[in-house]
Amino acid sequence: MAAEVLSRHSEKHNVATQLNYWDDPCDGLPPTPIYIGKGRITNERPHRPHNFTISDVSGDEQKYTLDSHGFQYCCQKSTETDFVDDKKIEAEYYPECEKLLKDVTGASRIHIFNHKVRRGPTHWHHLGLKNLANRGPVTKTHVDQSYDGAEKRLRWELPDEANELVKKRYQIINIWRPIKKILKDPIAVADANTVPDRDLVAAVMVENDFPGEQWVVRQNPGHKWYFKHQLSPEEVLLIKCFDSDTTVARRALHSAFEDQAYQNEESRQSIEVRCLVFYE
Repeated sequence: MAAEVLSRHSEKHNVATQLNYWDDPCDGLPPTPIYIGKGRITNERPHRPHNFTISDVSGDEQKYTLDSHGFQYCCQKSTETDFVDDKKIEAEYYPECEKLLKDVTGASRIHIFNHKVRRGPTHWHHLGLKNLANRGPVTKTHVDQSYDGAEKRLRWELPDEANELVKKRYQIINIWRPIKKILKDPIAVADANTVPDRDLVAAVMVENDFPGEQWVVRQNPGHKWYFKHQLSPEEVLLIKCFDSDTTVARRALHSAFEDQAYQNEESRQSIEVRCLVFYE
């Protein structure tokens, strides 16, 4: 069944589009902080669009793994289909996510620290005070946590255990699932091997009371971007944001992008579950 779902496309749907990269003002200052909370997000970082072709992985999904490229496509049908009740998501969907990650990675423990449901329009950031109620796709290249930001998150979530947990391998992996088949504003991920650390710039992102740190990205034409055309609710994309193991792919840039073939479709609906992943 997994092979049937993952390989249903016989023709590639590669997309020539633009991706928004951090526009360094060259003033010697760190990137403008992002603030999330009290019903809104404030994101005033300058970005500039650059031309890229996003390659469709359909039929070749098995070539891309968390350790080799920083992302991986999997087949897993969920018992949840609506994703409108946060308590139900936590009670019923979180355990499915934990099982999936343990099965895929061999991890001994999963700690889910939050989730984001997106149903809003493409340019939702500009909707004002209640823009989080209309959360939509993020059309700026980024990684959710920097290397230091990953440890900040671990210490915030599990302060009493952190000193021991950082001594062993740990990761942050996002589980990204369509709620309906993805047509408009699909998500792209970059091959970690094509993104050197020098292209990444640490940037503050404060969410409620948590003082986090993420990566923004300097444009590099050598970055190789991928997506899966018309990803279905029975499929998930695993996005590695951090890995303490320096011998494998450590992080995958990601961003939504606009596909002109579907620009008039309804807003994309998706859920992203964010997980700390631990190994004995």
